[in-house]
Amino acid sequence: MNLIEELRWRGMVQDIMPGTEEQLLKEMTSAYVGFDPTADSLHIGSLVPILLLVHLQRAGHKPFALVGGATGMVGDPSFKAEERKMLDLDTLAHNQKGIKAQLEKFLDFDPAKPNAAEMVNNFDWFKDISFLDFIRDVGKHITVNYMMSKDSVKRRLEGDSGMSFTEFTYQLIQGYDFYHLYTAKGVKLQMGGSDQWGNIVTGTELVRRKANGEAFAFTCPLLKKADGSKFGKSERGNVWLDPQKTSPYLFYQFWVKTTDEDAKNYIKIFTFLNQEEIDELIKTHDQAPHLRLLQKRLAQELTIFVHSEKEYEFAIKATEMLFGKDTADVLQSLTEQQLLEVMDGVPQFEFAASELETGKDIVSFLAETGILPSKGEARKMVQNNGISVNKVKVTGIDMVVNKNQLLNGKYILVQRGSNKFNLVIVK
Repeated sequence: MNLIEELRWRGMVQDIMPGTEEQLLKEMTSAYVGFDPTADSLHIGSLVPILLLVHLQRAGHKPFALVGGATGMVGDPSFKAEERKMLDLDTLAHNQKGIKAQLEKFLDFDPAKPNAAEMVNNFDWFKDISFLDFIRDVGKHITVNYMMSKDSVKRRLEGDSGMSFTEFTYQLIQGYDFYHLYTAKGVKLQMGGSDQWGNIVTGTELVRRKANGEAFAFTCPLLKKADGSKFGKSERGNVWLDPQKTSPYLFYQFWVKTTDEDAKNYIKIFTFLNQEEIDELIKTHDQAPHLRLLQKRLAQELTIFVHSEKEYEFAIKATEMLFGKDTADVLQSLTEQQLLEVMDGVPQFEFAASELETGKDIVSFLAETGILPSKGEARKMVQNNGISVNKVKVTGIDMVVNKNQLLNGKYILVQRGSNKFNLVIVK
């Protein structure tokens, strides 16, 4: 399999060092990607480098995932406007543990296989190197002129905040990672985002100058939405791979809401569907774009890949519950955790349990919870058939809300119109 050819048609290759494609066709090659341990979970911006490693392993090569315990203490300055917060050892150790657990879901670490994935931490080889040793054995091989020529450095020096010496040395530290992995593990290739090209090339230079070896590199484009905005953010911030930080339902919804133009790009990058399947899928989608077939397939592939088939099925069930019809039974069947996952992001209101002892008429209930601003507004909405309670349409103002309607003993779902939901928590 020609890995580079496969990645090119998917739009996952930007810069590539001469000889890289030939090296990958010649023999099983060990390659690595670095992950910045600034949090205990990766987010969907990390999916591209993860997928690079997955494609690499599927093509018969050996992937290394480097978690930057040492570089995480410095912070990569590449194209950042300000110096990043440095992390302490305990935080780094916690974050690394979380990241490793996630990567084990996507890569095969079975040591019995010749191309088994390996996890490495650059703190392991940096912790015993003294500053004097580093500047003597590494610093002398890379000139300041070379380091200053990098676009990532130039931009920071031209900005108002400048660049600290700590950050300036980052490319040397990352370059040494490549040198160490080359000499200790036989790693000949580094991959990463296009913003890492300068740091990666420094690594190939160190291998050439210090080890008299040959190393290779390629980068993938940094993803942006078609409108130019940043990829990977939702209205609530980062979309995480950790289901505790971003529920599988919200993860699914993020991809379903993708624009047509972005979905045509993402389906190539984020799935393993082949070119023929994708072309046919796009053709079918274009015949009836309102059905959002492309987005639904994208969301399906990714939710199963990152979470599981079971979580995907629940995301479908939850979507149908919220936006489908006659789903009161489905709503009643949800556990409290599932209900709260589905309602993550839905406006919430509190109501006293004592008020439901004898029941509360629907008009008063809507006004007193604050779902509607007044009894007059509430009465009008009910009379216009605009209110449902627990997915059951309210047919008149004489309807009474009581404890028998509580979901999991403490929740009531109020729907206004076709898609405005409110969750009432009864305490």
